[in-house]
Amino acid sequence: MAVRETSRLEGVALDAWRSYLQSHAAILRELDAELIAEHGMTTRDYEVLLYLAQADDQRLPMSALAERTMLTRSGITRLVDGLVNAGLLERESCANDARVSYACLTSAGYEKLRKAGFTHVAGIERLFLAHFSRDEVEQLATLLTRLPGARLEGACAVADDSAVSAVTGDAADCHIAQVPPTDGCSVA
Repeated sequence: MAVRETSRLEGVALDAWRSYLQSHAAILRELDAELIAEHGMTTRDYEVLLYLAQADDQRLPMSALAERTMLTRSGITRLVDGLVNAGLLERESCANDARVSYACLTSAGYEKLRKAGFTHVAGIERLFLAHFSRDEVEQLATLLTRLPGARLEGACAVADDSAVSAVTGDAADCHIAQVPPTDGCSVA
């Protein structure tokens, strides 16, 4: 990639950068406010629950969870502690390595995630997707995957089999089917 000779950010480049930063902050602020008001959880809480719902056996090592959420180890520990206190997650120690612990999704956490998914997806559709045509969304997806930290895998909600067709569609394929976890982190 060529480096520009000027160190000044101006014109359309400045407009694009500012619009990206400001809209990202505004959209996340609104999504966060909606999840807090309707479900008593933040977008970070939602993100952690979703990563766990998508993981094998609905559990991940704390280090992997920190990496996926881009939080520090202490940041993910504080977040997980709050979710454990709320009964949405459990912790499990690794039998083979005392340095490793897992965050495990509980059935209460899965159910809260499932219900919050409707609010979250509706917010994404209203605050982001509604402003673009289908072709523009495809173009944005292609362009944004070039940025550092962009991830294509996963989804933004878990499926509710009785209502999936009402929520998924042309705007985004945001749901995955997932078997709700059983309480307890033990893996057979």
